[in-house]
Amino acid sequence: MRESKKIVFDEAIIVGGKPVDEVTMRVPKGKDLRAVSHVTNDVERDFQMISNLCDINASIDDFDEFGAKEIIQLQTALQGFLLPTVKK
Repeated sequence: MRESKKIVFDEAIIVGGKPVDEVTMRVPKGKDLRAVSHVTNDVERDFQMISNLCDINASIDDFDEFGAKEIIQLQTALQGFLLPTVKK
């Protein structure tokens, strides 16, 4: 079974006015996909899912202020859960 992923940032992100150095992203479930199925913008859908999976309650305004490097870290972790793994 897949496990949660810990994401450590080089520079803290600000969520709700407070610095956050790291987050743990839990494994998404079907209910998480359903919760964002109405969001048509791919980036906003990623942001909403990341916020839900990391339990950071970040708003779109918070995400707008995150550094690109930290956003890519979060999106990469999310994609790691969503894309199939290749077995050797």
